[in-house]
Amino acid sequence: MDTPDIYSEFGKYTVGESGALLFEVLQEKMQNEKERWYMLNGSFMTTMPDIWGIGEKFIMLPLNKWENEYQRVNLGGISCNQHDYYSSEMHINEVWLPKLDKTEPLLIGFFHTGAYQEALSGYGGMKHCLIPTPRHLVLDRDHKGNLKTRVFSERQSSDQMLHLLGY
Repeated sequence: MDTPDIYSEFGKYTVGESGALLFEVLQEKMQNEKERWYMLNGSFMTTMPDIWGIGEKFIMLPLNKWENEYQRVNLGGISCNQHDYYSSEMHINEVWLPKLDKTEPLLIGFFHTGAYQEALSGYGGMKHCLIPTPRHLVLDRDHKGNLKTRVFSERQSSDQMLHLLGY
């Protein structure tokens, strides 16, 4: 009898580095006079379902303002759902991020999201709270090693979403 071919798929261990999601902090808000929240221009529930679904943790870093003083904050998405937030560790929702200032918005990246976040959240379809699919960029290097980008897909428009709903 021939030895069978065995195929396996190693999930995030082979494709983890293939994805990243970038967010902009829209505003800072205080809740209960002690909880500081950074509200992001996206939703964890729609773009990173593993965060709220199974409590997955990803590498999270500020992309700018590294020289600013840091503070503990909670990260919240823009959906209307109470579960649209990032939990950094078991029973610890706060993360350390630079303080906001008026010069430019704070940008935050979540890295090693792999190929699954997009597959789980659906591409171009209807999302929770009608939050549109974000713009997708492809980062690559040319033959000289220079970083280049191209737009794979623009942000989903309200007309595209209404068309999916039959309007």
